[in-house]
Amino acid sequence: MEHLAPIIEIGGIRFDLAAIIMVVLTSLVVFVIARLAVRNLSVENPGKLQNFMEWVVEFVQGIIGQTMDWKKGKPYLALGLTLILYIFVSNMLGLPFSIISEQQGNEIPTVFGQELVVTGVHEHLAWTWWKSPTADPAMTMALALIVIVLSHVQGIRQNAKHYFKHYTSNPNIVFLPIHLIEIVSKPLTLGLRLFGNIFAGEVMIGVILGMSWIGIPAMMVWQGFSIFVGAIQAFVFTMLTMVYISQSIVHEEDH
Repeated sequence: MEHLAPIIEIGGIRFDLAAIIMVVLTSLVVFVIARLAVRNLSVENPGKLQNFMEWVVEFVQGIIGQTMDWKKGKPYLALGLTLILYIFVSNMLGLPFSIISEQQGNEIPTVFGQELVVTGVHEHLAWTWWKSPTADPAMTMALALIVIVLSHVQGIRQNAKHYFKHYTSNPNIVFLPIHLIEIVSKPLTLGLRLFGNIFAGEVMIGVILGMSWIGIPAMMVWQGFSIFVGAIQAFVFTMLTMVYISQSIVHEEDH
C-alpha cells in the first residue's frame, strides 16, 4: 500500500500539511529546549540541560573557528547554533514512529474545506502525517537557499568590490561561467544531500517494519545508526554554511 502525502491545493499552489505541521513542531521543540536550558542559569551549579547547551555553543564556536577568524565569525554564532539544533531535531523526529491514517475506498477527505490531492488510482488510501521535516526536499532546499543567499548578501555588505572581483579575476574573467555554475550547484548539493540521507533513512525504517521477527533487532540497530547519521548531517550542513559565508566575507588581504 502506497503512503501518500496529505497535500491540499490552494490557488494553484500545493501545500504538504504533514511537512508544515512537522516544521512548526520542530520549531516549538527547539524553542522549548533553548528556553529550558537558559531558564535557571548558574555559574556554580549549572543543570544538565545548561551543560548540554553550553557544549553545543562551544561546538559551534569550534566549527566557526575552523572556517574563519573568530572576530569575523562571532556574529554568525546564533545562526550556526540555530541550524545545528533545528536540523538535528528535524532529523530525529521521524525516527520513533509514524502516524498514518488509512481508509477503504476512494472517497477523498477534506481538510479546512479543501480535498486532499490524490494522484493515480488507489484501492486503499493512506496518508503519512508524521515524518522528519528534512525528509521533504522543499524544506531542505529552502534552508539551503536561505544559507546561500545570506552568504552572498554578507559578502556584498562586507566588501562589495572584493566580492564581485572574485568572479571576474579569480583567476580571470574566462572562469566566470564556472563561478556561476558553482553558485547554482551549492544550494542543490547542500539541500539534496540532507534530504537524500534523511529520506533514505525513513524509507529503510518502512522496509524494516515490514519484516518479520528479525525486524525488531534490525530496527534497534538502524535507529542507532540513524541518530548517528542525523547528527552528522546537522554538523555537515552547519559546517558548509560557515564555509560558504567565510568564502564570501574573508578577503585575501585579511590573511
